[in-house]
Amino acid sequence: MADHYEVLGVARDASADDIKKAYRRLARQLHPDVNPGADAAEKFKDVTHAYDVLSDPRQRQEYDMGGSQGGQQFGFGDIFESFFGGGMRGGPKSRQERGQDALLRVEIDLEDVVFGTHRDLEIDTAVLCDVCHGACTQPGTSLATCDICHGSGQIQRAVRSLLGNVMTSTPCTVCRGYGTVIPHPCSNCAGQGRVRARTTIPVDIPGGVETGLRLQMAGMGEVGQAGGPAGDLYLEIKVRHHDVFSRAGDDLLATLEVQMTDAILGTTATLEALDGPVEVEVKPGAQSAEVITVPDRGITRLRGAGRGDLRIGVQVVTPTKLDAKATELVRQLAGRNKQKAPQFSHFQQGLFAKLRDRFLGV
Repeated sequence: MADHYEVLGVARDASADDIKKAYRRLARQLHPDVNPGADAAEKFKDVTHAYDVLSDPRQRQEYDMGGSQGGQQFGFGDIFESFFGGGMRGGPKSRQERGQDALLRVEIDLEDVVFGTHRDLEIDTAVLCDVCHGACTQPGTSLATCDICHGSGQIQRAVRSLLGNVMTSTPCTVCRGYGTVIPHPCSNCAGQGRVRARTTIPVDIPGGVETGLRLQMAGMGEVGQAGGPAGDLYLEIKVRHHDVFSRAGDDLLATLEVQMTDAILGTTATLEALDGPVEVEVKPGAQSAEVITVPDRGITRLRGAGRGDLRIGVQVVTPTKLDAKATELVRQLAGRNKQKAPQFSHFQQGLFAKLRDRFLGV
């Protein structure tokens, strides 16, 4: 591109009036109505462009800062055009979008954690429109090419800068960058290709889950716009409190109250665990805070094979009310077995703290 001052035949310090006079003089000579030649038409365009730039004080200042005395001046758009044959362009974007992920909180009982459970969950979500099946248009119609961007999804504009003309692309405001419009939107989904609906999702919750764990169900989230792929569904687990059993890793913990006589003599008991009856043996002379371990009656391991254990902490119960005969029998027992007088011993933690530490293997 020739220097604008040279095109108009004026000095670089020419006044606004000098530039206007030069333009009028050249325009009368080169106007197509006066001079129909092809060369004259091209020169007329150059003269008009030069005048547009130099007659605007801001553009003239920018041109002077980045212009040259007589060589060519290229903008970014000119450079791309010289190499690629066009300006910077972006293709139309797809109407189909991936659906959003969904988070659902599920409460289960501790019994369900042992082996896992199945649930049919009802949720409100976005599903594929059953009328247009994601096409967004009324059945029997189709999308139409945008008349404004002609299907490109972009509107290009030439912007003058310090380096010359730069081609910029912005999304078409009519089609919003899709390149197509919907003349007849589907009446069921209003042209979205999806609708909100309440649906039932079958879910298999594996054994061994715990509170706070999130299970990912790929492709079970919301269907995307225009029938786009569905997002994922995440199930956040909350395990309800149980009055008898608690959990430590894959083990189940429980406390067994044992009467003093049973602790002395020993006994066996059939107890109802989370997954059925379990036989427990209390050996003679059992002490409080001892732990009875029942193998493989804990929780199914989430990662790995097998189950944890059921660990039962013994709590010896001392009777608080005895009739006269029972009291006499206890005295006879004490007399037959010389007991040490009460005395200080090594410091020991409380019963429940002690049970906890034995449960956890501390």
